Amino acid sequence: MTIKNHLRTLLYTGLLTASFGLTSCEDYLEKTHESTVSEEDAFKTFRTFQGFTEELYYCLPDHAHCYWQNSFNWGEDEIISFGKDYFMGYKIDLGDFWGWQSGFDGWGCCWMDGSNVSSTSTDRMQKKFWPLAWYGIRKTNVGLANLDKLINATDEERNLIEGQLYFFRGWFHLMLIEYFGGMPYIDTVLSASEPLSNPRLSYQECADLIAEDLRRAADLLPIDWDKTTAGAATLGNNQQRINKIMALAFLGKNYLWAGSPLMNYESQGSRTYNADYCKKAADTFAELLELVESGQTQYALVDFDHYSDIFYTYQQNAMNPGSTEAIFQSPMYDWWMGSGWSLGPQFVGSNQSGETNSTLFTPTANYVNYFGMANGLPLDDPDSGFDPEYPWRDRDPRFYNDFIYDGVQTIENLSALSADQRDKQKIQYANLYTGGNYRDEVNESRTGYLLRKFTPLAVNYYDQGIRDYGDALTIQISWMRLADVYLMYAEAAANGYGSATSSAPGFSLTAVDAINRIRERAGVADVNSKYTGNLDDFNSEVRRERAVELAYEGFRFNDLRRWLLLTVYPYNIKTSQEFDRVELNTDDPTQSRVANWREEEILRRNLSEKHYWMPLKTNDVTIYPEFYQNPGW
Repeated sequence: MTIKNHLRTLLYTGLLTASFGLTSCEDYLEKTHESTVSEEDAFKTFRTFQGFTEELYYCLPDHAHCYWQNSFNWGEDEIISFGKDYFMGYKIDLGDFWGWQSGFDGWGCCWMDGSNVSSTSTDRMQKKFWPLAWYGIRKTNVGLANLDKLINATDEERNLIEGQLYFFRGWFHLMLIEYFGGMPYIDTVLSASEPLSNPRLSYQECADLIAEDLRRAADLLPIDWDKTTAGAATLGNNQQRINKIMALAFLGKNYLWAGSPLMNYESQGSRTYNADYCKKAADTFAELLELVESGQTQYALVDFDHYSDIFYTYQQNAMNPGSTEAIFQSPMYDWWMGSGWSLGPQFVGSNQSGETNSTLFTPTANYVNYFGMANGLPLDDPDSGFDPEYPWRDRDPRFYNDFIYDGVQTIENLSALSADQRDKQKIQYANLYTGGNYRDEVNESRTGYLLRKFTPLAVNYYDQGIRDYGDALTIQISWMRLADVYLMYAEAAANGYGSATSSAPGFSLTAVDAINRIRERAGVADVNSKYTGNLDDFNSEVRRERAVELAYEGFRFNDLRRWLLLTVYPYNIKTSQEFDRVELNTDDPTQSRVANWREEEILRRNLSEKHYWMPLKTNDVTIYPEFYQNPGW
């Protein structure tokens, strides 16, 4: 096969202008003409080499906005999708993991693959991971092979170029093995005159090579481009350029994933944490957090009053969300990308208003149950104080931020409602009790909850905030944010150094301290001492804290996989919350009283061991024997 892959113009205007076509894995790895200008001119100066390098940023997939309605939350136990059988989340529920591939009726809904892919367009729908990862890896190798041609550059500029290239090579490989297990590690420019024979390595063998690249990147890159001489040319617009903190964050994640039960089982046959890798992860995260906590970085946890700034901005002149907490994001590709349809409005009252749009994804009751009490205890703890007659009382404040529950006001401007809508249809408050008009399975909630984490109250048909959707509302989900780093440090330190009170050498923050940092921000009490004396008990709180803090941000699928819990009850079920409303308190819905509180199972996923890894493309695994299919597929 030949690849139609020629870069037509090499310019440095902040982006590389290029176009190419992509087909199969073999095509991505083939030797190609990388530009229409000479290598001496392309790589001679920092300006032209950076132009070459910046195309890599446009190889980043946008997992949250890859389609008109997307499903980057892939089923798991946190959300249920219905009405659209081509969503990847729906396919995951059925065990159809082939659905990530565009050839399996993906309709473009999955961010991992597509037939129309471009590394240089501003069309978010063309940012598909599988083809762009292989293309990006080749491009990094071409750049690294030509570093000697960078003769008109300072040491700082040379380090910036080299650091970015090593980061992207490591990051693309990390993303590949996270979903597919150990892969070939491509660290040279492959020749089209020689047959492919690069073997699949074990997960941990790949992780070791990724670690070398990310460590080099961290050592070469600055904390903040704005504080470099080279970065002065784009001062104030460097927040997404690869830096030391990004490299350390993914280096730590790489080690923690390599030390997790699934990856340790794939590599060494043990279904437990690998303490050595966890120690490396904890040490790396400690290096990062020491810089953050000493004020040497531009990153900090966002206070809870501005928590929504991490995820969206509304009517703020197209300001991008993320604030000081976003470490690594994809570019904002086009104007409509900010809309995030399936993330956003719950189309409140859509069935009553006659609109054809509907809520496609709703939180499951079993997942909402992870949101415990403000006193820090899980709902099922005998000392939690949870009262099934007043189930909305004294909950973790993130519960009120993330969900619409029964009795919550759903329309900001009540004067916009007609008398009929107020008195007969009763749509101004979420009627999510069993039989309520917000429980319509086609247009509203199947589970008794709606998601509000990613949109303000005004985004509904009655307040007409829906008209601003895509213009005034900008939603973005980070690939990495600071809260995740604290949580990964907690997990790594505990499982690497042996207990909840362990810490990385020379770092004062213990594993439980890191969890408490996140809880304190939200106004939740510290982890109770009954969960810190035993590592298994503490791990249960680590998992619960990740479920709460990172809810619906696309982490859960891979977390359950790496913990070897994807196929295990109760992580394989989805439930609805059933109850009768006894008394609605419109002034304070947390004080509303209910009766007959119960859960009902509405779906059970019948997954097996093979589902812990995604299937590779059949066309790709037939290229050469060493590139074999994952077990069971």
